[in-house]
Amino acid sequence: MLRPEDEGLSFCGNNVSGEAYSVSGGVLNNGCFVDALNLVPHVFLLFITFPILFIGWGSQSSKVQIHHNTWLHFPGHNMRWILTFSLLFVHVCEFAEGIVSTKTMDTNNLHLYMPAFMGFVAATTSVVYYHNIETSNFPKLLLVLFIYWVLAFITKSIKLWKYTEYNVGPRHLRFCITALLVILYGLLMGVEVNVIRVRKYVFFANPQKVKPPEDLQDLGVRFLQPFVNLLSKATYWWMNPLIMGAHKRPIELRKIGKLPIAMRALTNYLRLKDAYEDQRTAEDPNQSPSIWRSVYRAFGRPILLSSTFRYLADLLGFAGPLCISGIVKNMEVDNDTSQVTESYFGVPFMSSAKLLQNPSVLAVLLFLALILQRTFLQASYYVSIEAGINLRGALLAMIYNKILRLSTSNLSMGEMTLGQINNLVAIETNQLMWFLFLCPNLWAMPVQIVMGVILLYYLLGYSALVGAAVIVLLAPIQYLIATKLADTQKITLDHSTDRLKKTTEILKGIKMLKLYAWENIFSDSVEETRGKELTSLRTFAFYTSMSIFMNAAIPIAAVLSTFVTHIFLDGSVPSPSKAFAALALFHILVTPLFLLSTVVRFAVKALVSVEKLGDFLQSDEIGDDSWRNGDMSIPFEAGKKNLGMTKAINRKQPMRYQMDNYEQPSRRQMRPSETEDVALKVSNGFFTWGSNLSTLSDINIRIPTGQLTMIVGQVGCGKSSLLLALLGEMQTIDGRVYWSKLPECQMVHEGNISWSETEESDGDIRSKNRYSVAYAAQKSWLLNATLEENITFGSPFSKQRYKAVIEACSLQPDIDLLPFGDQTEIGERGINLSGGQRQRICVGRALYQNTNIVLLDDPFSALDIHLSDHLMQEGILKFLQDDKRTVILVTHKLQYLIHADWIIAMKDGSILREGTLKDIQTHDVELYDHWKTLMNRQDQELEKDIQQDSQTTLERKTLRRAFYSREAKSQMDDEDEEEEEEEEEDDDMSMTSNRRSKIPWRVCWCYLSSGGFFMVFLMVSSKLLKHSVIVAVDYWLAMWTSSKTNLSASNGTSPAVNISGSPEVQTDLMEQTDFYSVSDINSRPQADSHYLLVFAILSASGITLCLITSLTVEFLGVSAATNLHHNLLNKIIHAPIRFFDITPLGQILNRFSADTNIIDQHIPPTLESLTRSTLLCLSAIGVISFITPLFLIALVPLGIAFYFIQKYFRVASKDLQDLDDSTQLPLLCHFSETAEGLTTIRAFRHEARFKQRMLELTDTNNTAYLFLSAANRWLEVRTDYLGAVIVLTAAGASIWNQPYGGMVGLGLTYALTVTNYLNWVVRNLADLEVQMSAVKKVNSFLSTESENYEGLMDASQVPEDWPHDGEIKIQDLSVRYDPMLKPVLKHVNAYIEPGQKVGICGRTGSGKSSLSLAFFNMVDIFEGKIIIDGIDIFKLPLPTLRSRLSIILQDPVLFSGSIRFNLDPERMCTDDRLWEALEIAQLKNMVKALPGGLDAVVTEGGENFSVGQRQLFCLARAFVRKSSILIMDEATASIDMATENILQKVVMTAFADRTVVTIAHRVQSILKADLVIVMKRGNILEYDKPETLLEQEGGMFASFVKADL
Repeated sequence: MLRPEDEGLSFCGNNVSGEAYSVSGGVLNNGCFVDALNLVPHVFLLFITFPILFIGWGSQSSKVQIHHNTWLHFPGHNMRWILTFSLLFVHVCEFAEGIVSTKTMDTNNLHLYMPAFMGFVAATTSVVYYHNIETSNFPKLLLVLFIYWVLAFITKSIKLWKYTEYNVGPRHLRFCITALLVILYGLLMGVEVNVIRVRKYVFFANPQKVKPPEDLQDLGVRFLQPFVNLLSKATYWWMNPLIMGAHKRPIELRKIGKLPIAMRALTNYLRLKDAYEDQRTAEDPNQSPSIWRSVYRAFGRPILLSSTFRYLADLLGFAGPLCISGIVKNMEVDNDTSQVTESYFGVPFMSSAKLLQNPSVLAVLLFLALILQRTFLQASYYVSIEAGINLRGALLAMIYNKILRLSTSNLSMGEMTLGQINNLVAIETNQLMWFLFLCPNLWAMPVQIVMGVILLYYLLGYSALVGAAVIVLLAPIQYLIATKLADTQKITLDHSTDRLKKTTEILKGIKMLKLYAWENIFSDSVEETRGKELTSLRTFAFYTSMSIFMNAAIPIAAVLSTFVTHIFLDGSVPSPSKAFAALALFHILVTPLFLLSTVVRFAVKALVSVEKLGDFLQSDEIGDDSWRNGDMSIPFEAGKKNLGMTKAINRKQPMRYQMDNYEQPSRRQMRPSETEDVALKVSNGFFTWGSNLSTLSDINIRIPTGQLTMIVGQVGCGKSSLLLALLGEMQTIDGRVYWSKLPECQMVHEGNISWSETEESDGDIRSKNRYSVAYAAQKSWLLNATLEENITFGSPFSKQRYKAVIEACSLQPDIDLLPFGDQTEIGERGINLSGGQRQRICVGRALYQNTNIVLLDDPFSALDIHLSDHLMQEGILKFLQDDKRTVILVTHKLQYLIHADWIIAMKDGSILREGTLKDIQTHDVELYDHWKTLMNRQDQELEKDIQQDSQTTLERKTLRRAFYSREAKSQMDDEDEEEEEEEEEDDDMSMTSNRRSKIPWRVCWCYLSSGGFFMVFLMVSSKLLKHSVIVAVDYWLAMWTSSKTNLSASNGTSPAVNISGSPEVQTDLMEQTDFYSVSDINSRPQADSHYLLVFAILSASGITLCLITSLTVEFLGVSAATNLHHNLLNKIIHAPIRFFDITPLGQILNRFSADTNIIDQHIPPTLESLTRSTLLCLSAIGVISFITPLFLIALVPLGIAFYFIQKYFRVASKDLQDLDDSTQLPLLCHFSETAEGLTTIRAFRHEARFKQRMLELTDTNNTAYLFLSAANRWLEVRTDYLGAVIVLTAAGASIWNQPYGGMVGLGLTYALTVTNYLNWVVRNLADLEVQMSAVKKVNSFLSTESENYEGLMDASQVPEDWPHDGEIKIQDLSVRYDPMLKPVLKHVNAYIEPGQKVGICGRTGSGKSSLSLAFFNMVDIFEGKIIIDGIDIFKLPLPTLRSRLSIILQDPVLFSGSIRFNLDPERMCTDDRLWEALEIAQLKNMVKALPGGLDAVVTEGGENFSVGQRQLFCLARAFVRKSSILIMDEATASIDMATENILQKVVMTAFADRTVVTIAHRVQSILKADLVIVMKRGNILEYDKPETLLEQEGGMFASFVKADL
């Protein structure tokens, strides 16, 4: 029977007199009973909800589709979460207050804190319960909560009413808490009523039906941040599956899905565009709208929200130092519990201040403040980043829209270059995005600094201002360094582009360099540029290290100056509580000042970017009155497919055209006959390219429907301009272009049907868009897409039609050569095609489109005669004419004029004649005769052309060479895959996950070792020293400040109080305290000065060490970069030629560009930051464990948690970063591609399709970027919470352990720094891992084999004049390109006498060129030998061999520099010798005419000379070398017949006494040779004098010659 009484006793306290249970004054007047009443609602809620939750959870399968967790928010969702969190916080306060109050009573009073605890549990349950109801969308169950809020509200109100009866007022803490609870319960009741009001789920006849938001019905949307509940939003809990899953299999684009509608580029573009257009007022329509204002209107709200979060976080940040100060202070003062508490109706009450003097309470408050501060901070970051990404999407769409409307003259007259447009896209938009990211900092930081200074002043008085002044005065220096850094980076960039240009040239001409043994000359020039680049990199490293040094040294200097001043002003050192609060404040202050310089720099950059953007958006657009206006001004919604025709009439279009449009169809039908035969006509047109001079004047032409019209005239007479004028690309000064039968405002887009229902059947209209246009420009333009996509160009694919087009353009042979047929990627980033191939693809595109009018601008310019004939016959005359399409053809080939139905002859921008060939023949005899002579001339060329192996076969040959080399690529499919294979042989799941989380230590070691061991040692030792000294500084401060309090304590009380608590505290402290307790108080100043001196020395050495460490890390980076690049260049330049055949050029260049850049500029700062933050965290944990060893126990679970967080994050972050990079490239390419192909896109009217594509690319990239930043937030929230737990455990341990005040302050200050640096450790680790892959890739090239340059004999043993005769013996020679491949020459035997002229011929691939390479030992000679003048060439050192022979290659290679440099880079010859060589090569007169003569400039690749001239220069180059053996490898392929004949003669005379081996592609050229070798499949088939071979009837050579004639 006693038991219930016992429990009752404990509930109301065990008061002897028993008055705790007396109800004499009425039930409600017993305080204990009122508290018990408060328990009722909590218990009620728990009883009802637990069964529901268990049943619900049990039945719900966990495999529900992802989006149901975020189904739909009930009204007031966020409000409810915020109120519940506040409720939880107040319950915690109530609980704390109860516990503290109980301590003052004699017995334990459960009723003081039990209801608070139950309330906490009930509030937690309510929110869990609510969340589950919300996700299962079953609002009826909310009634339970409603009843709970009402009950709780009533019981708490009774309590409050009782308090007021007993005159308990706001001065008592419990009264305030109860009042707060009443308010909160009331508000929650209101939220509940609101849900009933909106959703009508009860008390109403028809409850509201709801659907989840559109995004959630679409399972493609994986970015759930906007849809999850508040807690998940704040902690990024919804990211867990993605980040944990990344460990098992990589994150792919599919996994991250689509963006929610609100974040798509289209949505944001419309928002920004409206804000931008709204500024154009009716009064001043031409005023340029301000971009800033539009950004503010469109994205102002998120920025304000982000700033609010930021302010809250900053203010909460100051709670840290204040709590530390309170904890230390209250631990110093002996907690005097004998303070009188007031008691009313049997319950004790206490004042608010009393609670805050309890260290444990302060520790919990500190923990909560930290959690909140970090949550707000991350929320602020997230919101501003999301706004920044949205802004970037909107700006990109805006720029793209503008590009599509840019006037062509702007692009061609150079007002807007492609480079500028690319910069806008790649740089300016990103600058603005970054500005939005950092923009809350701009106004948050000054507030933070001011608050910090005020608090410091409050703690330490005037001396604090000195320290603050040190920090503030050093900030401008930071800014200066930052600007210097930016300048140096620009210079570095210039040097590295220069170096890249040189490297590219070397790699493109590597075969020639090796054959001439010139590698070293060229690699030296690269090294020289690299030297300049390294000099600026060193400057860069110096400034970076200065910046890091300032950041580390400023707080030390500030603390030192503050304490010195404090001693001089107040004559004493501050107490530990103040000293350590000040220390923490200084740490808080440094960050904003350090960041402020960056933010200000970004703000300045953003201003510049906005100015550029504004100029661009204001630049000229294409004329509005063109026929194409209809769809030009269609807004972006074109992507939404459901466009009616009404949209096409844009509000900006002048009224009169609209009127025309609507009348035209009806007017037309009255007289169909007149317009029927004219597809379009121009009446007195004057057109210009922007300047007021008209390019085309007085144009009156008509183009007949369904006929072939040709436009002819001299170069530069305005033929192409006329086409563009018809397309509306030129500015019209006067006159009009009439397009018959097409309402002008008609939007013709894929498959839209025109609405002029003229005499055509419905089906016919569908098959052809009325008067739509296909256009092939003179300069071919390809998309970065497959070959098939380039031809179909967005039209539906029809196999038959596609086949016909391929046939007409004779593309089949080229397609067969491509590695993946017509699915091969071509374009900028794809396979390089030759000019002719590109042009045929563009013509194919124009043929394939099902359009009425086809404009072809000189489609034959890059084609040889066979192809142009084929294209003319099959493509234009057959394919297009059969379709009855109107064709306008610009051409120079007059022999095709006979096919023309209508001819327009132009001269100097106006029309000379128009009519049929017959008309012209009768009316303008002179012109006709002129054409005739020209035609005859062309016919002669034609005959000549037929004799030669056509240019096309040559092009195909180069293409085949490019891929022949890729056969071996199956071995190295792609370097990345190859790397993965190295590391995991068996594809086991565990293996992959293991691989993905390993840190690449081996690569790191390789990087460090290439920096030099001394530097590594210096770095490690100085880092460790620096951190030890910094810890020593703070430790000394703790000792010094504590000495004062201990002293005062030891004088007042017994010596036992010196060290309160554990005996573990170090003995040296014991001695020092003893020393003070014995000595007199008067020795105090002297002690202070002793402390001060050590403190100053330590601080000074700390500052010096900061400088040393920051310098060593940066310079370690520079030396590593130097060595890595040097080795890479050496390896690659000396690699065998085979290496360049199987390694794509782009891949090698990437090592020199992107990877070298990462090694140069990104790894050093990451490494520095990583080591710094890691050591800071370690030293902090060390200090805390040293002060309170108990902390070590808590460290184990924390360490495990940290390990898993970083392990998961690193893998996911790497994947997301890769995704971000890989989605960015296509986006940038799409922009530059569009700008290049503007006229084509507009002529085809495919703007809408391209916009759609751009939006998709932007969204994909933004999705990756959003996920990346959300993953960063995920990590930071978690590491920050870990940091808060560390602070809590450190505080708890010190309260438990009770070391003296200085030490507690030290421990807590350090614990606070950990929270700042934990996430940096992980992020830097992740970054370093990504960056180390650059080192890994460079390393993989460092293992390539070099050619054997030494040879078996010394260079000195070779006679000076070898080879003097030029006798060649080939004995049983077998050659292969690679030990893995089949031999290309098999057992070849030949003998060439000195001075003989030898011709080698054979089909393509018969091994002719391989033989020429064998002379230079460029291929793997695995059997037999070649003996030249008695020496086996295999034994010779390579440079000797190659420098003594001469070769002329098939593809001419020139380098940028002077003509002299190209002929003789070694500077060995006299000018006379060079002139002589040029004379032999027929170039003397041309070079003489150039400015500078021999020193005239050769541009990159020799582009300023024609191909033929380049080939002649290569001949001259061979003549400069007076070698007795000359090898010509198809050297005359790109020269016309006349020049070639001269050359043959010259070679015969100039080289009369030397051995010449000619590899012929035209048999004509070797008929006069002394010896002919015919090869087939690597064997010699025929070997004799040409005369003899010709007599053999069935001989191969004879058949060749026959075919040729």
